[in-house]
Amino acid sequence: MSEFKPEKLTVQYLPPASIFNPIDNRKYTLTHSDTTGELYLSIGCHYDLEKINITMRDEVLGEWRRNLGQYTLTGTVYVSGGEFDQQLSNVRFMIFKKELPLALAAMVNGDKGFYTYYPWLLDAPIIICFESIFPEYQQTLYFGTPRQYLIK
Repeated sequence: MSEFKPEKLTVQYLPPASIFNPIDNRKYTLTHSDTTGELYLSIGCHYDLEKINITMRDEVLGEWRRNLGQYTLTGTVYVSGGEFDQQLSNVRFMIFKKELPLALAAMVNGDKGFYTYYPWLLDAPIIICFESIFPEYQQTLYFGTPRQYLIK
C-alpha cells in the first residue's frame, strides 16, 4: 500500500455540502493523478461526475448511509462492466484492494473536520462494493472503521 501524504490531497466541497452537513447521503468522489500522485477529493450531496475519467474508471466513490439507525460508510469501485477482459479485471481488482486503505485515508482525513461534529461516525463500519461482470471480482468487503484511517 502507498503511504497517505496529506500534502498530496486537494479537497473541494460541492455546495450546499459543508464541513458539518449533510450526514445522510454525504458523498465522496476520490480521483488521482498517476503522474504526480496527487489525490483529489470532492465532498458533496452528489458525486462529482466531472472528475471521473470515463476511460480509466479508477475512482473510489463513498457515501454515508443510514440503515436501521446505524450509519455505514459505503463505497464502490468499478472493476469491469465488460470493457476489460478477465485478466485485466483481475489486475484492477488486486490494485483496488491494495490501494483502498490509501483511498480511505484520503477520504477520512480530507473530511477530518466533519468528525469533530460527528465523532461517533469514527466507529461506523466501512463497506466497499467491487462492481464487476466477473463473479469472482463482484465482492462486498469490510474495510474497518474511519478511526483506523485517521491521522492524529
